[in-house]
Amino acid sequence: MILLLKPFLLFLLFFINRLTKKPFLPPWVTQLGLLVFLLCQELILHSLEWVKNCSISINQTLKSPAAITFKRSCCSEAENHDPPGNKTVLDLPELALELILAKLSPLELYKMGCVSRALRRRCRSDHLWERHFREKWSRVLGEAGRRKWEQRVASRREFSIGDEAGGKGGRKPWKPLPANSIFSFYLEIESGRFSFPAQIYNRESVHGGFSLSCHDAEISYNHYTNMFYVRYPPHGKRSPAIEEVPWDRIRAASVDASPHNLHISDCLSDLHPGDHIEIQWRRNKEFPYGWWYGVVGHLENCKRREHNCLCHKNETIMLEFNQYAPGSRWRGVRVDRKEHREEGNENDGFHGGIRKLRTKEEISAWMQIWSSQALE
Repeated sequence: MILLLKPFLLFLLFFINRLTKKPFLPPWVTQLGLLVFLLCQELILHSLEWVKNCSISINQTLKSPAAITFKRSCCSEAENHDPPGNKTVLDLPELALELILAKLSPLELYKMGCVSRALRRRCRSDHLWERHFREKWSRVLGEAGRRKWEQRVASRREFSIGDEAGGKGGRKPWKPLPANSIFSFYLEIESGRFSFPAQIYNRESVHGGFSLSCHDAEISYNHYTNMFYVRYPPHGKRSPAIEEVPWDRIRAASVDASPHNLHISDCLSDLHPGDHIEIQWRRNKEFPYGWWYGVVGHLENCKRREHNCLCHKNETIMLEFNQYAPGSRWRGVRVDRKEHREEGNENDGFHGGIRKLRTKEEISAWMQIWSSQALE
């Protein structure tokens, strides 16, 4: 039904549009086509409203907060109270039902899955949750987080197989949600049960020394506050710091590697004055690296004119950190374009790899946290 109706509606709309531009039939033919299209649209809209009203009727059974709190017992109770003989959502045409489910929010889609077992299977389909997952979590979840989830899925499968083989003490086999489904992944993050690596802008924001920097941490979501619990790795003998941060201070890891590893700078030959960059820096070699924002500047002997500038051909690159006041020892640093490696000392710290910022989104994220006062 879906394969037939979708092309038909698209063809109908295209055909009507062509008729209005080059009429070769009586006007009533075009008007009739528009009427048919509008009737189809009204059917879908009224069906959507009816399904939402059905969803509201089970709200009292599902006493959840603003975010999704998934209670299996509530779902099972709702499933067992289907009045016999009445029409259900599943009686809708296939195309209308698919369009309706695609328009539901995550919370509404979850509640709709509690109406019946058939709807539960349909409402947990990957194609329905893929968009919700991407819109909410893709900005903070990177490859390292996905690998951690895959490892958890693998361990759950092993545990499930062990249970089915007999378990302990006559315990019934544990039957979890499909561990590899997007719905399960969404549920685990939303509930805060799954923590994953990410990077935090302005670590410990009350500490001025971390301004315009980004550090690795382990985060988990708190749906009550719509913020994240953040746990930083230990620095030397210092105990791990923990804080709660909002969405705009979190990003997925920019480099898929350990924060203790030196980043291989593969962009040095492509750096020109005015380019935006991030550079690794750490206090001493026992600490993990953080990323600091800067720009490529001109060398001292450059006239700073675009048509006369040869800084991009020089073996030395001048990096400027304009968030620091003129005269500050952190204001700038020189690096070798061809033989760049970790440099520094115990007093000023050690700077390492460099990555060029190539998108407006990356640059904009730094500009949004720019300090109004110059740092010393």
